[in-house]
Amino acid sequence: MDQSGRLLEILYGAMRGEEISVKKIAEAYGVSTKSVSRDIAKVKAFLAENREMTKHAELVYDYSAKAYRLTSDEFLSDKEMFAVAKIILGTRALSGMDAAGLIEKIKKFTTIKDRRMLDEIVRKELYHYTEIKHDCNNLIENVWRLIKILHDKREITIRYNKINRSVSEVRIQPASLVFMEYYFYLIAYYPDQYEEPRYFRIDRIKNIVEHRVRFDAHIIPDFDEGLLRKRCQFMFYGKLRRVRFLFSGLSVQAILDRLPTAKIIERKKGAYILEAEAHCDGIKMFLLSQGAWVKVLGPPEFAEEMAAEIEKMKKLYGE
Repeated sequence: MDQSGRLLEILYGAMRGEEISVKKIAEAYGVSTKSVSRDIAKVKAFLAENREMTKHAELVYDYSAKAYRLTSDEFLSDKEMFAVAKIILGTRALSGMDAAGLIEKIKKFTTIKDRRMLDEIVRKELYHYTEIKHDCNNLIENVWRLIKILHDKREITIRYNKINRSVSEVRIQPASLVFMEYYFYLIAYYPDQYEEPRYFRIDRIKNIVEHRVRFDAHIIPDFDEGLLRKRCQFMFYGKLRRVRFLFSGLSVQAILDRLPTAKIIERKKGAYILEAEAHCDGIKMFLLSQGAWVKVLGPPEFAEEMAAEIEKMKKLYGE
């Protein structure tokens, strides 16, 4: 291999996260270490002269590994990579193959030492990884295709497995795409019906037909994904209400984290009164999950709904 080939191989290997050892490269190509050092110097000079284009990338010598390693402003740090790997595994949203594949790609941008550490950390989680049951053939492909459809403002017809497992075909105008509670969701409207958005789990979309019809984005109500995250629990929509409740559990911070719109309005001995703006179908499910730690104080009709639900639960255990 000539010098230009070695230069490209050194740069490509560095971009893949490999440690560049002068001695190993010299042995592999039957050249002197001085020749390889000159090659590395040329790569370093190229990176230095094109800092804006290469995002301040540079080859840095690691004395402990006795090798060079590429660093860049755009690379994830090792600690960030560990965090991302844990998040990928924790969501359970991807198939086992896709999750493992992403982590393998992430590992290429770590040092050899940290790569072994990452292997040890995620090995058991990958072995016991339980993916969410998908109805579609490839979730990532579905998500990416819908992102492009959203960009093109194109009407589509989807074949969809509903929550009761019946299958429906609907024509919709996509408005947004979000990830919440283990799942990716497509938020859309029926043509000429813009009173309220519709929610479709993307892993349940079995088929997508793109139509030539493009819709005017201005006719669709402006959808705020951030506000949805604050107000909606478990993607159960329901009526928007301001709910007030008493919380006497162990961690009020866990409630504030779960309900971003919640505020403490009064502190009592061993308890808090909180108020939150939320869609009631979802918040009802969440508050019921807190058991005797929660008592709904208002509005009165919502407190009655909660009481009626608790009575139904009691009957189940009384039978």
